[in-house]
Amino acid sequence: MTALPVSVVIVSRGRPAALDLCLTGVAQLDHPAFEVVVVACPAGAAVVAARADRSHIKLVQFDEANISAARNLGITQAAGEIVAFLDDDAVPEPLWLHHLCAPFTDPRVAACGGFVRGRNGISFQWRARSVTRDLRERDLGLDAPGPHLPELPPGETVKLQGTNMAHRRAPLAALGGFDSAFRFYLDETDLDLRHAAAGHLVAVAPLAEVHHGYAASPRRGADRTPRDLTEIGASIRCFLERHCPQAERRAAWVRLREAQRARLLRCMQRGPLGADDAARLLRGLDRGWQDGAQRPAGSAMTPLSAPVAPFLPYPGRHAAKRIALAGRAAQRRALRMQAKQYAEEQHIVTVYRFSRTAIFHQLRFHPGGFWEQAGGLFGRSERTGKILRFQSFASRTSKEISRTEKVRGSIGSLLFHRR
Repeated sequence: MTALPVSVVIVSRGRPAALDLCLTGVAQLDHPAFEVVVVACPAGAAVVAARADRSHIKLVQFDEANISAARNLGITQAAGEIVAFLDDDAVPEPLWLHHLCAPFTDPRVAACGGFVRGRNGISFQWRARSVTRDLRERDLGLDAPGPHLPELPPGETVKLQGTNMAHRRAPLAALGGFDSAFRFYLDETDLDLRHAAAGHLVAVAPLAEVHHGYAASPRRGADRTPRDLTEIGASIRCFLERHCPQAERRAAWVRLREAQRARLLRCMQRGPLGADDAARLLRGLDRGWQDGAQRPAGSAMTPLSAPVAPFLPYPGRHAAKRIALAGRAAQRRALRMQAKQYAEEQHIVTVYRFSRTAIFHQLRFHPGGFWEQAGGLFGRSERTGKILRFQSFASRTSKEISRTEKVRGSIGSLLFHRR
């Protein structure tokens, strides 16, 4: 079956280093027909201009603090039948698009979301959740491999994450894309409820994985400590006024405000915030709630235009050979040098470095263009099961390769570094 053409839209503002890493990861996507659209501030545009693959990237310069407006600009450039969205501080697994787009072979499916791994590269930050019109969420308990078409009770719809979601372009454009009243928060959730109101089906593809780094921004620190809650308050107001019955809005706001206050108290307990900081942030939240009344959601939305530019195929690494390099912790430099060389030869490379300890594992995408997993030979990768497992170097390597092969691909060559 011919793969549906996909447009990958990445919005970036004020995070050029994160964007560069994201694009290096996107360059390794194993999919036969995709293009890349970047909507970025001047610093991000300079990153794109400096890359060797710049002629394969559609670039739109935009420097306003409004992710919905930026995403809509990306959609106008997107010529694929499917439009996939990725945050600039995220890196997709090589088979991301393969899994994320699989549900769209069913013409009833209008959108799909995948799973998100957190900063250690192992634990899940996001699986699959539902949301209601008063912003109550619950875990759907969906597991791999999927994909799934959840059957939800009335009043619930699948909640997608902007860092890992795809939409069929035609219904997305017909809905007007994203509502610019939501400048960065609840923009995709508002779209989720509009999909539901239109009777569109939304799928979940657990094997469509991205790794999300939570890079710092004006709204949060690198450790996820809030810096400003104003836009969160405004977006909550817009969302509730659009989707929640009037009689239920006040109770919903009180509950959501309390959840933000509890979040700030947790930050105070672990140290980044003081009492004055928490009070200031809560004042910003309340100020945003008031400001949100001045920007009614959905008031000026119209269908988006057809693509303004033809499809621009990105080379990617379709059917690229997978190579795994395994060695001891002390061989880090040699392993990285060899991995970088293989990556430059257009292979998809993973490095496994194990020390003779029980240290928990970390996995990340290296700026050199390869995946790198490091930890103790006897330590946990997935944070479940026994804390200490005695095993040989070869068996541990084989286990970790098997753990990721459905999202990264089957290894063609396994090379051990030996002293």
